[in-house]
Amino acid sequence: MKIVLLDSLTFGATSLDGFEALGETINYETTSPEQTLERIMDADVIVTNKVIITETMMRECKNLKLICVVATGMNNVDLAGAEAHNIRVKNVAGYSTDSVIQHTFSMLFYLMGHSKYYDEYVKDGSWTESKLFTHVKEPFFELKGKKWGIIGLGEIGKGVANIAKAFGAEVSYYSTSGKNDNADFNKETISNILEKSDVISIHAPLNASTQGLIAHSEFLMMKDGAILLNLGRGGIVDEKALSYILDAKPIYVGLDVLEIEPMRQDNPLKNIKSKDRLYITPHIAWTSVEARDKLITSVIENIKSL
Repeated sequence: MKIVLLDSLTFGATSLDGFEALGETINYETTSPEQTLERIMDADVIVTNKVIITETMMRECKNLKLICVVATGMNNVDLAGAEAHNIRVKNVAGYSTDSVIQHTFSMLFYLMGHSKYYDEYVKDGSWTESKLFTHVKEPFFELKGKKWGIIGLGEIGKGVANIAKAFGAEVSYYSTSGKNDNADFNKETISNILEKSDVISIHAPLNASTQGLIAHSEFLMMKDGAILLNLGRGGIVDEKALSYILDAKPIYVGLDVLEIEPMRQDNPLKNIKSKDRLYITPHIAWTSVEARDKLITSVIENIKSL
């Protein structure tokens, strides 16, 4: 069996030794669109995170039996093409749930507690020069008693909801599909979520119902001082509208995902003045060491099932 890993750099330092036991393994840290076909031509198994595999490529790969997507979403693989060529496609679901939940709260507390400001206040020597033992210029609030609105109450959304509830927050949710009913939390319209919530977190997939869901008019509905967190998919939040609103309205925003990744030089968020109210991480919510270990182990099991 010939196994080709196309973008292993996305796995960081996670051990890939388990692939070697399954057959001849060729490991590419990154692969460009121009390189893809040549690299997969003789493969029995392709392992890809974000490298796109088209039907045209599959047509040329006479030995290809399995495409392993090292993620939950499979939008980088032409699934209809795979079915037409009798090629199995397997993803991994649920591996990063705990990691994403944890990062949600990491982003929240960074913004809510003005962590950047206070860290810099100490490190730049300002506290050394102070006559007081404390410094309270940037006030922060407790999560207890605050209203938390969740957009997308899947496994990650439910995990966030339960922890938020443990902190004493009042949790409600908006179902992006309209089909999710959960008796443990109040179901609300998107307008009510935006207007009433002190914290709003997004844990939804990108589809026709969520594309551009939070745009200019939705930002205007939000409370002053509210915090919006997007750990779902880029494209759910309109980044151009956000770049305008952040300099006009006192809200706080944390993004782990962007519409185009990596972030482009012309992204409008790079030019905002109110940088202290925007926190962006480079799509890392899924990448805890434990999540990546679980992910690779599951991919190896998918290959063994051939």
